Amino acid sequence: MADPCRIAGYSGRLEGTAELVSSNTVHAIGIDIGGTKIAGALVSEGGEIVAEERVATQAGDSQAIIDAVVSMVERLAAGREVEAAGVAAPGFIDADQSTVYYTPNISWRNEPLREHLLARLELDITIDNDANAAGWAEFSFGAGRGVADMTMLTIGTGVGGAIVTRGGLFRGGFGAGAELGHLRVVPDGLPCGCGARGCIEQYGSGRALLRMANEIADVGGIGLALADARREHGELDGELVGGLIATGDPGAVRALEQLGHWLGQACASLSAVLDPQLFVFGGGVAVAGDLLLDPVREAYRQHLPAKGYHPEPDFMIAELVNNAGVVGAADLARIHARARRGAPE
Repeated sequence: MADPCRIAGYSGRLEGTAELVSSNTVHAIGIDIGGTKIAGALVSEGGEIVAEERVATQAGDSQAIIDAVVSMVERLAAGREVEAAGVAAPGFIDADQSTVYYTPNISWRNEPLREHLLARLELDITIDNDANAAGWAEFSFGAGRGVADMTMLTIGTGVGGAIVTRGGLFRGGFGAGAELGHLRVVPDGLPCGCGARGCIEQYGSGRALLRMANEIADVGGIGLALADARREHGELDGELVGGLIATGDPGAVRALEQLGHWLGQACASLSAVLDPQLFVFGGGVAVAGDLLLDPVREAYRQHLPAKGYHPEPDFMIAELVNNAGVVGAADLARIHARARRGAPE
Protein backbone atom coordinates (compact mmCIF):
# COMPACT_ATOMS: atom_id res chain seq x y z
CA MET A 1 0.00 0.00 0.00
CA ALA A 2 1.26 3.48 -0.81
CA ASP A 3 2.10 5.66 2.17
CA PRO A 4 -1.13 7.55 2.93
CA CYS A 5 0.97 10.49 4.11
CA ARG A 6 2.45 10.88 0.62
CA ILE A 7 0.20 12.76 -1.78
CA ALA A 8 1.15 12.52 -5.44
CA GLY A 9 1.33 15.80 -7.31
CA TYR A 10 0.85 17.82 -4.15
CA SER A 11 1.41 21.55 -4.71
CA GLY A 12 0.09 23.34 -1.67
CA ARG A 13 -1.36 22.80 1.79
CA LEU A 14 -3.63 19.80 1.69
CA GLU A 15 -7.20 20.06 2.88
CA GLY A 16 -8.62 16.87 4.26
CA THR A 17 -5.99 15.42 6.57
CA ALA A 18 -4.96 17.63 9.44
CA GLU A 19 -6.74 20.92 8.93
CA LEU A 20 -10.35 19.86 8.53
CA VAL A 21 -12.08 19.07 11.81
CA SER A 22 -15.17 16.94 11.51
CA SER A 23 -18.23 17.86 13.51
CA ASN A 24 -18.20 14.21 14.63
CA THR A 25 -14.59 14.14 15.75
CA VAL A 26 -13.21 10.77 16.71
CA HIS A 27 -10.09 11.02 18.81
CA ALA A 28 -6.75 9.29 18.38
CA ILE A 29 -4.07 8.64 20.97
CA GLY A 30 -0.44 9.64 20.57
CA ILE A 31 2.37 8.16 22.67
CA ASP A 32 5.90 9.60 22.60
CA ILE A 33 8.57 7.34 24.13
CA GLY A 34 11.61 9.27 25.28
CA GLY A 35 14.76 8.30 27.09
CA THR A 36 13.51 9.66 30.42
CA LYS A 37 9.72 9.87 30.07
CA ILE A 38 6.77 8.49 28.14
CA ALA A 39 4.21 11.12 27.18
CA GLY A 40 0.70 10.31 26.03
CA ALA A 41 -2.25 12.36 24.84
CA LEU A 42 -5.78 12.03 23.55
CA VAL A 43 -5.82 14.24 20.44
CA SER A 44 -8.70 15.63 18.40
CA GLU A 45 -8.74 15.60 14.61
CA GLY A 46 -7.80 19.27 14.68
CA GLY A 47 -4.65 18.59 16.68
CA GLU A 48 -5.94 19.75 20.06
CA ILE A 49 -4.88 17.83 23.17
CA VAL A 50 -7.93 16.72 25.14
CA ALA A 51 -6.17 14.76 27.89
CA GLU A 52 -2.55 13.89 28.60
CA GLU A 53 -0.32 11.79 30.84
CA ARG A 54 3.38 11.35 31.58
CA VAL A 55 5.31 8.58 33.30
CA ALA A 56 9.02 7.84 33.74
CA THR A 57 10.72 5.61 31.17
CA GLN A 58 12.37 2.46 32.49
CA ALA A 59 14.90 2.54 29.67
CA GLY A 60 16.64 -0.69 30.62
CA ASP A 61 13.46 -2.77 30.74
CA SER A 62 11.80 -3.30 27.35
CA GLN A 63 8.80 -5.15 28.77
CA ALA A 64 8.19 -2.43 31.35
CA ILE A 65 8.04 0.17 28.58
CA ILE A 66 5.50 -1.90 26.64
CA ASP A 67 3.44 -2.37 29.81
CA ALA A 68 3.54 1.38 30.46
CA VAL A 69 2.40 2.18 26.91
CA VAL A 70 -0.48 -0.30 27.10
CA SER A 71 -1.64 1.07 30.45
CA MET A 72 -1.42 4.65 29.23
CA VAL A 73 -3.43 3.92 26.09
CA GLU A 74 -6.08 2.11 28.13
CA ARG A 75 -6.42 5.01 30.56
CA LEU A 76 -6.62 7.64 27.82
CA ALA A 77 -9.15 5.59 25.84
CA ALA A 78 -11.42 4.77 28.78
CA GLY A 79 -14.96 5.97 28.12
CA ARG A 80 -14.04 7.72 24.88
CA GLU A 81 -14.41 7.01 21.18
CA VAL A 82 -10.89 6.36 19.88
CA GLU A 83 -10.09 5.11 16.39
CA ALA A 84 -6.32 4.54 16.58
CA ALA A 85 -3.17 4.90 18.64
CA GLY A 86 0.23 5.96 17.38
CA VAL A 87 3.50 5.30 19.16
CA ALA A 88 6.53 7.48 18.42
CA ALA A 89 9.82 5.83 19.33
CA PRO A 90 13.41 7.04 19.02
CA GLY A 91 15.44 5.09 16.49
CA PHE A 92 15.05 3.32 13.16
CA ILE A 93 11.57 2.04 12.26
CA ASP A 94 10.87 -0.37 9.41
CA ALA A 95 8.93 0.55 6.26
CA ASP A 96 5.79 -1.22 7.55
CA GLN A 97 5.91 0.97 10.67
CA SER A 98 5.77 -2.09 12.87
CA THR A 99 9.28 -3.01 13.99
CA VAL A 100 11.87 -0.91 15.80
CA TYR A 101 15.14 -1.87 14.14
CA TYR A 102 17.34 -0.06 16.63
CA THR A 103 17.04 2.61 19.28
CA PRO A 104 20.11 3.92 21.10
CA ASN A 105 18.75 4.59 24.59
CA ILE A 106 16.33 1.66 24.90
CA SER A 107 17.32 -1.99 24.57
CA TRP A 108 15.27 -2.57 21.39
CA ARG A 109 16.87 -4.43 18.51
CA ASN A 110 14.47 -5.65 15.79
CA GLU A 111 11.65 -5.24 18.31
CA PRO A 112 8.19 -6.16 16.86
CA LEU A 113 6.58 -3.38 18.85
CA ARG A 114 3.34 -3.10 16.85
CA GLU A 115 2.75 -6.86 17.15
CA HIS A 116 3.19 -6.71 20.94
CA LEU A 117 0.75 -3.81 21.25
CA LEU A 118 -1.86 -5.26 18.89
CA ALA A 119 -1.92 -8.41 21.03
CA ARG A 120 -3.01 -6.36 24.04
CA LEU A 121 -4.99 -3.42 22.67
CA GLU A 122 -8.18 -3.43 20.65
CA LEU A 123 -7.11 -0.48 18.52
CA ASP A 124 -5.36 0.09 15.21
CA ILE A 125 -1.70 0.74 16.06
CA THR A 126 0.97 2.62 14.08
CA ILE A 127 4.65 2.85 15.06
CA ASP A 128 6.72 5.79 13.86
CA ASN A 129 10.00 7.53 14.49
CA ASP A 130 9.67 10.26 17.12
CA ALA A 131 11.20 12.96 14.93
CA ASN A 132 8.87 12.01 12.07
CA ALA A 133 5.91 12.39 14.41
CA ALA A 134 7.09 15.79 15.63
CA GLY A 135 7.80 16.93 12.08
CA TRP A 136 4.37 15.84 10.87
CA ALA A 137 2.72 17.74 13.73
CA GLU A 138 4.60 20.93 12.85
CA PHE A 139 3.77 20.51 9.16
CA SER A 140 0.10 19.85 9.84
CA PHE A 141 -0.66 22.13 12.78
CA GLY A 142 2.37 24.31 13.49
CA ALA A 143 5.17 26.23 11.82
CA GLY A 144 4.92 24.26 8.56
CA ARG A 145 1.35 25.20 7.69
CA GLY A 146 1.20 26.61 4.18
CA VAL A 147 4.24 24.86 2.69
CA ALA A 148 4.61 21.59 0.77
CA ASP A 149 8.31 20.91 1.45
CA MET A 150 9.69 21.23 4.98
CA THR A 151 12.72 19.88 6.81
CA MET A 152 12.70 19.77 10.60
CA LEU A 153 15.67 19.36 12.93
CA THR A 154 14.90 18.52 16.56
CA ILE A 155 17.73 19.76 18.77
CA GLY A 156 17.68 17.84 22.03
CA THR A 157 20.19 15.50 23.63
CA GLY A 158 20.79 14.35 20.05
CA VAL A 159 19.59 15.67 16.71
CA GLY A 160 16.44 14.23 15.15
CA GLY A 161 15.16 14.87 11.66
CA ALA A 162 11.96 14.82 9.64
CA ILE A 163 11.49 15.52 5.95
CA VAL A 164 8.17 16.44 4.36
CA THR A 165 8.32 16.56 0.57
CA ARG A 166 5.37 17.38 -1.67
CA GLY A 167 3.05 17.00 1.29
CA GLY A 168 4.23 13.57 2.46
CA LEU A 169 6.70 12.22 4.97
CA PHE A 170 9.90 10.88 3.44
CA ARG A 171 10.79 7.51 4.96
CA GLY A 172 13.27 5.97 2.54
CA GLY A 173 13.33 2.52 0.97
CA PHE A 174 13.63 0.64 4.26
CA GLY A 175 11.67 3.08 6.42
CA ALA A 176 14.72 4.39 8.29
CA GLY A 177 15.32 7.57 6.27
CA ALA A 178 15.54 11.17 7.51
CA GLU A 179 18.05 10.39 10.29
CA LEU A 180 19.51 13.85 9.75
CA GLY A 181 21.46 13.82 13.00
CA HIS A 182 23.81 11.33 11.38
CA LEU A 183 24.72 13.48 8.41
CA ARG A 184 28.52 13.68 8.55
CA VAL A 185 29.84 17.23 8.72
CA VAL A 186 33.42 16.58 9.91
CA PRO A 187 35.46 13.78 8.29
CA ASP A 188 37.06 11.71 11.07
CA GLY A 189 35.39 14.02 13.60
CA LEU A 190 34.08 13.25 17.04
CA PRO A 191 32.80 9.70 17.57
CA CYS A 192 29.01 9.34 17.53
CA GLY A 193 26.80 6.86 19.32
CA CYS A 194 25.73 5.47 15.94
CA GLY A 195 29.26 4.11 15.40
CA ALA A 196 30.35 6.71 12.83
CA ARG A 197 32.42 9.86 13.36
CA GLY A 198 31.75 13.51 12.66
CA CYS A 199 27.91 13.41 12.67
CA ILE A 200 26.04 16.68 13.08
CA GLU A 201 24.64 15.24 16.32
CA GLN A 202 28.11 15.73 17.84
CA TYR A 203 28.22 19.40 16.82
CA GLY A 204 24.60 20.59 16.75
CA SER A 205 22.88 18.92 19.72
CA GLY A 206 22.16 19.94 23.30
CA ARG A 207 25.01 17.69 24.38
CA ALA A 208 27.32 19.50 21.96
CA LEU A 209 26.19 22.87 23.36
CA LEU A 210 27.26 21.78 26.84
CA ARG A 211 30.64 20.62 25.54
CA MET A 212 31.18 23.97 23.78
CA ALA A 213 30.11 25.87 26.90
CA ASN A 214 32.60 23.92 29.01
CA GLU A 215 35.38 24.61 26.51
CA ILE A 216 34.62 28.35 26.64
CA ALA A 217 34.53 28.20 30.46
CA ASP A 218 37.99 26.59 30.44
CA VAL A 219 39.47 29.50 28.50
CA GLY A 220 38.16 32.23 30.80
CA GLY A 221 37.52 35.70 29.42
CA ILE A 222 33.96 35.73 28.09
CA GLY A 223 33.50 32.34 29.73
CA LEU A 224 33.84 33.61 33.31
CA ALA A 225 30.14 33.34 34.11
CA LEU A 226 30.10 29.80 32.73
CA ALA A 227 33.13 28.94 34.86
CA ASP A 228 31.49 30.46 37.94
CA ALA A 229 28.30 28.47 37.33
CA ARG A 230 30.31 25.30 36.94
CA ARG A 231 32.21 25.90 40.20
CA GLU A 232 28.98 26.61 42.07
CA HIS A 233 26.96 23.67 40.73
CA GLY A 234 29.65 21.08 40.00
CA GLU A 235 28.86 20.81 36.29
CA LEU A 236 27.05 22.72 33.57
CA ASP A 237 23.68 21.45 32.48
CA GLY A 238 21.10 22.58 29.97
CA GLU A 239 19.16 24.62 32.50
CA LEU A 240 22.26 26.57 33.63
CA VAL A 241 23.50 27.26 30.11
CA GLY A 242 20.00 28.10 28.89
CA GLY A 243 19.55 30.54 31.75
CA LEU A 244 22.82 32.29 30.88
CA ILE A 245 21.82 32.46 27.22
CA ALA A 246 18.54 34.07 28.24
CA THR A 247 20.42 36.78 30.18
CA GLY A 248 22.70 37.46 27.21
CA ASP A 249 25.88 36.15 28.84
CA PRO A 250 28.57 36.45 26.13
CA GLY A 251 30.17 33.07 26.83
CA ALA A 252 26.91 31.13 26.70
CA VAL A 253 25.77 33.04 23.63
CA ARG A 254 29.11 32.26 21.94
CA ALA A 255 28.54 28.55 22.56
CA LEU A 256 25.06 28.84 21.02
CA GLU A 257 26.51 30.69 18.02
CA GLN A 258 29.01 27.88 17.47
CA LEU A 259 26.17 25.37 17.60
CA GLY A 260 24.13 27.46 15.15
CA HIS A 261 27.00 27.68 12.69
CA TRP A 262 27.32 23.90 12.57
CA LEU A 263 23.58 23.54 12.05
CA GLY A 264 23.64 26.17 9.30
CA GLN A 265 26.37 24.27 7.46
CA ALA A 266 24.33 21.09 7.69
CA CYS A 267 21.24 22.91 6.38
CA ALA A 268 23.22 24.20 3.39
CA SER A 269 24.14 20.63 2.46
CA LEU A 270 20.56 19.47 3.04
CA SER A 271 19.27 22.23 0.77
CA ALA A 272 21.38 20.92 -2.09
CA VAL A 273 19.62 17.57 -1.77
CA LEU A 274 16.13 18.34 -0.45
CA ASP A 275 15.51 21.96 -1.48
CA PRO A 276 12.93 22.62 1.27
CA GLN A 277 10.88 25.80 1.44
CA LEU A 278 11.25 25.85 5.21
CA PHE A 279 13.60 24.62 7.92
CA VAL A 280 11.95 24.21 11.33
CA PHE A 281 13.95 23.82 14.55
CA GLY A 282 12.43 22.09 17.56
CA GLY A 283 13.69 20.65 20.82
CA GLY A 284 14.91 22.28 24.00
CA VAL A 285 17.65 24.38 22.40
CA ALA A 286 15.15 25.96 20.01
CA VAL A 287 13.65 28.07 22.82
CA ALA A 288 16.60 30.44 22.17
CA GLY A 289 14.71 31.66 19.09
CA ASP A 290 16.62 34.14 16.92
CA LEU A 291 19.74 33.73 19.04
CA LEU A 292 19.90 30.29 17.44
CA LEU A 293 18.44 31.13 14.04
CA ASP A 294 20.68 34.13 13.30
CA PRO A 295 23.94 32.10 13.25
CA VAL A 296 22.12 29.28 11.42
CA ARG A 297 21.11 31.70 8.65
CA GLU A 298 24.60 33.23 8.50
CA ALA A 299 26.37 29.87 8.16
CA TYR A 300 23.74 28.65 5.70
CA ARG A 301 24.45 31.56 3.36
CA GLN A 302 28.22 31.07 3.70
CA HIS A 303 28.10 27.40 2.76
CA LEU A 304 25.16 27.18 0.35
CA PRO A 305 26.12 25.71 -3.05
CA ALA A 306 25.40 28.14 -5.93
CA LYS A 307 25.21 30.97 -3.41
CA GLY A 308 23.32 33.93 -4.83
CA TYR A 309 21.45 31.79 -7.32
CA HIS A 310 19.78 29.21 -5.10
CA PRO A 311 16.43 30.35 -3.60
CA GLU A 312 16.69 30.61 0.19
CA PRO A 313 14.21 28.86 2.47
CA ASP A 314 12.67 30.32 5.60
CA PHE A 315 13.97 29.35 9.04
CA MET A 316 11.50 29.08 11.91
CA ILE A 317 11.23 27.81 15.47
CA ALA A 318 8.74 25.00 16.07
CA GLU A 319 5.40 26.06 17.50
CA LEU A 320 4.16 22.90 19.24
CA VAL A 321 7.32 22.45 21.32
CA ASN A 322 6.93 19.47 23.71
CA ASN A 323 3.50 18.46 22.37
CA ALA A 324 4.65 17.82 18.81
CA GLY A 325 5.50 14.14 19.32
CA VAL A 326 2.15 13.08 20.77
CA VAL A 327 0.12 15.23 18.36
CA GLY A 328 1.99 13.91 15.33
CA ALA A 329 1.84 10.29 16.48
CA ALA A 330 -1.92 10.56 16.97
CA ASP A 331 -2.54 12.19 13.60
CA LEU A 332 -0.36 9.69 11.72
CA ALA A 333 -2.16 6.82 13.48
CA ARG A 334 -5.52 8.24 12.41
CA ILE A 335 -4.40 8.62 8.79
CA HIS A 336 -2.94 5.11 8.58
CA ALA A 337 -5.92 3.51 10.32
CA ARG A 338 -8.29 5.04 7.80
CA ALA A 339 -6.08 3.97 4.91
CA ARG A 340 -6.00 0.40 6.21
CA ARG A 341 -9.77 0.18 6.36
CA GLY A 342 -10.28 2.12 3.12
CA ALA A 343 -12.00 5.08 4.76
CA PRO A 344 -11.48 8.64 3.55
CA GLU A 345 -8.73 10.49 5.37
